[in-house]
Amino acid sequence: MFWEKKLGSWVNSIREHSALPLRLELWNGQRLDFAQHAPPQVTIRVPHVSALTYLLTPSLSNLGKAYVEGKIEVEGRADKIISIGSALARHTLRPEGRFARVARSIHHTKKKDEEAIRYHYDVSNDFYRLWLDENMVYSCAYFENGDEDLASAQTRKIDHILTKIQVGPGHRLLDIGCGWGALVIRAAQKFGVQCVGITLSKNQYELARESVARAGLSDRVEIRLEDYRDVTGTYDRITSVGMFEHVGARHLVAYFSKMRSLLSDNGIAMNHGITTTDVNNGESAYGAGKFIDEYVFPHGELQHIGTVLRAMQEGGLEVFDVENLRRHYARTCALWAENFEDRAEQISELVDERRFRIWRVYLAGCAYAFAQDWVSLYQVVCTKANSDASHLPWSRRYMYADDACQVQCRASTIASREAERKASRCPGVM
Repeated sequence: MFWEKKLGSWVNSIREHSALPLRLELWNGQRLDFAQHAPPQVTIRVPHVSALTYLLTPSLSNLGKAYVEGKIEVEGRADKIISIGSALARHTLRPEGRFARVARSIHHTKKKDEEAIRYHYDVSNDFYRLWLDENMVYSCAYFENGDEDLASAQTRKIDHILTKIQVGPGHRLLDIGCGWGALVIRAAQKFGVQCVGITLSKNQYELARESVARAGLSDRVEIRLEDYRDVTGTYDRITSVGMFEHVGARHLVAYFSKMRSLLSDNGIAMNHGITTTDVNNGESAYGAGKFIDEYVFPHGELQHIGTVLRAMQEGGLEVFDVENLRRHYARTCALWAENFEDRAEQISELVDERRFRIWRVYLAGCAYAFAQDWVSLYQVVCTKANSDASHLPWSRRYMYADDACQVQCRASTIASREAERKASRCPGVM
């Protein structure tokens, strides 16, 4: 009787704020509709009274945990589930207190980072293949118009990155967190670059090596199972795509300092990664960050773009270009979530029910978080600080050339002019 009264009061308070297309089906057969005159888009089945504790404090962490652990059953498309879950949290919880954006600082070690990477990425290659594009690019795509298919947008993203950093024949490129190898393969094939890609995921390492060999690029692309802290050598170009989220706040300056130490004097680097939109570097609101840390990305940390830019400068890098791709990632995640829903039966044959549920709500939740400006995605182009920047273009026009070959020609022309300028100087004249 106590729980029924409390539940009824909660349902009525939500109804006062919004007519959510949600139905609750209780253990005793009772049905409660939050919208009186609209059919439900999501149904939550509560098999036992004990599960009400998750509903009456509906942080996204609590709701996600209840669903993943089988405390409740949920029917409906994932995007609708996330939207309604967020509405429950917004109408029930106060934005302050323990449900607010909480900043965490984690001590990262090589062993801890390796375990976290393998937990997330080594589910199985077949699992990722079912909902990613054909090249298995697991990062934000780049859309010219927003209606492109996923594979085209992912290829355009890679070309956009390689064009931004003016990569060309004769360059040596390091890709930190190379995934399944799509970027380094594209760089070698289209831009004639010598590449090294590193990852801590055994599954990614093995498949990337196979893909490189199948493409006939083993003489130009090397894939290593290696921590970024252990990399040595000098590289003309460095890319880091969807990796620095694993670095941690305490290690951010050291990470960029390491990148600087690997970069040639006239080299160019790009960091492409997710950031929080909270200026205090807090997690996503209403417990979303807590759910991701517990179930999806252990030990991941998101920083505000202001923190990132400061850490770059402290690490000895000068920022030359910053581009916000938040809407692009919202679209990317939405397409991933659609693929996951459409191939749910095949995916459920590869993973257990718990992991299936984790990824189902995670992908849809990410699409929602990017769409709501809870998190963002920035590409940041940089060079060594306190160095000559005459090799860089004067405008951003080169980044959007229709043909990437034009960019190579421009880069070669700039390099030739710089060489001629230096050769024309008289000895001893500054």
